[in-house]
Amino acid sequence: MPQQKPSENSHHSYTPEDLDQLCINTIRFLAVDAVEKANSGHPGAPMGLAPVAYVLWTRHLRFDPKDPHWFNRDRFMLSNGHASMLHYALLHLTGFDLTLDDIKNFRQFGSKTPGHPERGNTLGIEVTTGPLGQGFANAAGMAIAEQFLASTFNRPPVDSKAEGNIIDHHTYVFMGDGCMEEGITSEAASLAGHLELGKLIAFYDDNGISIDGSTNLTFTEDVGKRYEAYHWHVQRVADPNDLEEVDHAIRVAKSVLDKPSLIIVPTHIGYGSPNKQDTAKAHGSALGKDEVILTKQHLGWPQQPDFLVPPEAEKVFREAGDRGTKDHEAWTKQFAEYQKANAKDAKTLLHATQRILPDGWDDDLPVFQPAEGPVATRNIGGKVMNIIAEKVPTLTSGSADLNESTFTKLENWDDFEPSQLKHGSYKGRTLNFGIREHAMAAIVNGMAAHGGVYPSGSTFFCFSDYMRPAVRLSAIMQVPSIFVYTHDSVALGEDGPTHEPIEHLASLRAMPNFTVIRPADANETVEAWRCIMKMKGPAGIVLTRQKIPIIDQAKYCSARGLSKGAYVISDAMSDPEVILIATGSEVHLALGAQTELEQRGIMTRVVSMPCWEFFEEQPEHYRNMVLPPEVTCRLSIELGSSFGWERWVGPDGAALSVDHFGVSSPYKDILQAYDFTVPKIVHYAEQLLHFPQAAKEELRALQQRFAHAPMEHSEIKS
Repeated sequence: MPQQKPSENSHHSYTPEDLDQLCINTIRFLAVDAVEKANSGHPGAPMGLAPVAYVLWTRHLRFDPKDPHWFNRDRFMLSNGHASMLHYALLHLTGFDLTLDDIKNFRQFGSKTPGHPERGNTLGIEVTTGPLGQGFANAAGMAIAEQFLASTFNRPPVDSKAEGNIIDHHTYVFMGDGCMEEGITSEAASLAGHLELGKLIAFYDDNGISIDGSTNLTFTEDVGKRYEAYHWHVQRVADPNDLEEVDHAIRVAKSVLDKPSLIIVPTHIGYGSPNKQDTAKAHGSALGKDEVILTKQHLGWPQQPDFLVPPEAEKVFREAGDRGTKDHEAWTKQFAEYQKANAKDAKTLLHATQRILPDGWDDDLPVFQPAEGPVATRNIGGKVMNIIAEKVPTLTSGSADLNESTFTKLENWDDFEPSQLKHGSYKGRTLNFGIREHAMAAIVNGMAAHGGVYPSGSTFFCFSDYMRPAVRLSAIMQVPSIFVYTHDSVALGEDGPTHEPIEHLASLRAMPNFTVIRPADANETVEAWRCIMKMKGPAGIVLTRQKIPIIDQAKYCSARGLSKGAYVISDAMSDPEVILIATGSEVHLALGAQTELEQRGIMTRVVSMPCWEFFEEQPEHYRNMVLPPEVTCRLSIELGSSFGWERWVGPDGAALSVDHFGVSSPYKDILQAYDFTVPKIVHYAEQLLHFPQAAKEELRALQQRFAHAPMEHSEIKS
């Protein structure tokens, strides 16, 4: 209904109710005007959610606009990231470094206000959201990180003081109908309910509208009952515009300590728009000039100026920001007292939040000898993680119900579980994600974005497909998520083509800002972990199921070369004529082939290339030293797609690869059939040197031999 207009006179007296509405409409019309100016964006959700956001941000959310990185702040995120102008309006109004000019520059090149929230682009944005459901799963990760750190570092108060409770904050997330429909949300909600994450509070914007119209087209379930079945505490607000009802729901949610909370708010998309409220037309495009005029008239808002922030409203929002600054100051004093009483723990926590590794954290990492092999790199990876965990107390691990196969369980610590469960506590460092790869990756991202922890999640490499949207977001955000991928090739064997990765190395290497490391043996696996722990962005380590030899570092170059991405592991006896470039389990085959080739008088260099991304970062002179431009006879050897290898082998080189799906068979038979043997590598290298075209044709024929389509059982015979 029409509301009182903001006064031109800053001394005008508003009733508390009128002042609340003034603030809410300030949020709404900043969003409306920004979308209108850009002629692009989503005004409907901000218009409907403005009252809920106003109550949360001015009465409950703890944040410091002067220091957005305050560690004990509450975390807030929009899983329905298309409602980004809601968040930007709140950041501007409460005093973050986001000006009115930034708001006016919504969705423009180089703007601090992009179309969807982007971590690192705008202070106050916790995670990059937009792909629906991701932010919700990130929020579950944030809540897990808070619970783990609180259980690990909080101490009982001394002399009845409160200084022991230094990690104590909530995670709030807004989500829409689209988020509710995405499978990742169900995965994350199920796990969060099981883990009893009482400080996770989600608001479901149940406006009943999606791009194609009413959600009744596809979505008629009882969401509240579903979340109750997930062991969530569920409330439904009758009227989201009733601020006291919203406030009460948040207070109740904060009082529930053993369940995450879902607050269902049946908002009106495009609230206040006479012709577009409650329609899909309010979702993803500007209201239009005429409708903006009508909407401002309907809600009692001045037609001019656009981007109006009445001083009375600004004062309310800035007071909320100032309260947060005072909360931060009080916490700083509290932490100083904590430091006095718990100096060692305080130092550990500070270093963890700053990603400073403890002195000597890698001193106990082993050097493996050939006599200790052969051994699968997945086994070594598990051993290395457990050694690092002894020195890095906030390293956490977990798997998608595959600890027995990925060896990523941290053996000397509890599982992360509610304390009443056997072998579990919130101090636990192994997360049992269940068979929820997609949510696992997004939860790991949320933990990494929260800070203070070194989180990892693991699964079979082939199932990185289930994780890919979240892995991509880890790369966009550049958060230090760690993904452990085992069962790295067709050498998985009997489980067959559904479980054997082919295109996965090429696919992840194509992803910007994501680092893929495929170590050649036990010692390269150690070095891979040494690099990963120091990284500021995400990484995937790709490990074997099958046992492979440990390369003799006394005979060949040290595995420390892994940090450069590619290195000469064994050089030719004189100037090389052929370069064999291999990764992972194929490096030992290349070394065997080198011996035979040199016995035949063909000078051969072997390059181990565990990480393309590290190698690309090296200066040109180093890259030319490893792969001299004048040596054009190059053969890559990798149990995966050849896609991308042309970058390193060049036009005169070739790839021994697997450009077709695998087969169910003992892995040694597969390697024999696919020519991943020393004699065949010798043959192809020799052919490539002397008869390059014939070698390439033979390698092409090898791929075509196995690239058959499945039998058409329903084919009609004449």
